[in-house]
Amino acid sequence: MVEVSAAIITRNEARNIGRCLDSLGWVSEVVVLDQFSTDGTAEMAASRGARVFQEAWQGFAAQKNLAVHRTTGSWVLSIDADERVTDPLRLEIEGILDRDGPLDGYFIPRRNYFCERWIRHGGWYPDYSLRLFRRGRGRFEERAVHEKVVVRGKTGYLNHPLEHFTYVSVSDYLQRMDRYSELASREMVREGRCARWHDLTLRPLFTFLKMYGLKLGFLDGRAGFFLAISYAYYTFLKYYRLESDPA
Repeated sequence: MVEVSAAIITRNEARNIGRCLDSLGWVSEVVVLDQFSTDGTAEMAASRGARVFQEAWQGFAAQKNLAVHRTTGSWVLSIDADERVTDPLRLEIEGILDRDGPLDGYFIPRRNYFCERWIRHGGWYPDYSLRLFRRGRGRFEERAVHEKVVVRGKTGYLNHPLEHFTYVSVSDYLQRMDRYSELASREMVREGRCARWHDLTLRPLFTFLKMYGLKLGFLDGRAGFFLAISYAYYTFLKYYRLESDPA
């Protein structure tokens, strides 16, 4: 069997970490990089056999790269504490890696759970993210938010999804969207971008129309409408912050 290491970053994830680790019983090792949790996350992870390290927060991408750096397997699966590997996904990964094909990374679809239901439209599914890659061939691109893995080599796509149990409540969702909009505006400042009138008017409108109409968010009912509205607001807010506080 090809050795696979799972890499997880955590901060106060006691509510999620147990079920995440339960879904990773097939990997050769689990590395948890914890941001000095105060709810017992690190202790829970260690008691389940994970290799636990603690570091101060350095940003999403930097933190995940530190976790990946601590792994020893020939392949790395980067997973969040609120995600689960399903049995079909596990079997698919094991089958591909046993054949040790020519690819160096794989995009994995995600099923996102929100407002007590699976969200199937609006761009929330299949929600591909590159999470499985050869160690030494992939690392997270240094960004303030929406970090992603960049792989040196060829990539492909898996069929079976990770399950993502995102956001505890609407309040939790809105708080995080506010935080993400702040980080996104900082990233745009770093890139030398500025906000124009259409960024504050047409972009939010297009975001809503794309999610709710073009990507069929209306089929998810009230949840789909809420997500389209909130993403439009997020789009407005990150450009508003860029315009009002460019430093």
